[in-house]
Amino acid sequence: MKREVTIVNRQGMHARPAMQIVETSNRFAGPIRIHKGGTSVDAKSIMEVLTLEATEGTHLVFEADGDEASSALEALARLVEDKFYED
Repeated sequence: MKREVTIVNRQGMHARPAMQIVETSNRFAGPIRIHKGGTSVDAKSIMEVLTLEATEGTHLVFEADGDEASSALEALARLVEDKFYED
């Protein structure tokens, strides 16, 4: 399953939002990946998520597999849509 999101907070996805993505992803079983252009990273790895350098307006695609894929994608999309609770 896939879910496309756009980073909407002014500061983009810096260290704190990246950690929120990792923590949220780790609550769910199964692999979760984030795609940006031709890059794909493990959403459960802080080092990989930080390499995305996702600024405001960046389009990302979350991809999840497994029984909890739908719930995982919903939680991650909500986190992004709520601007990582920063703005």
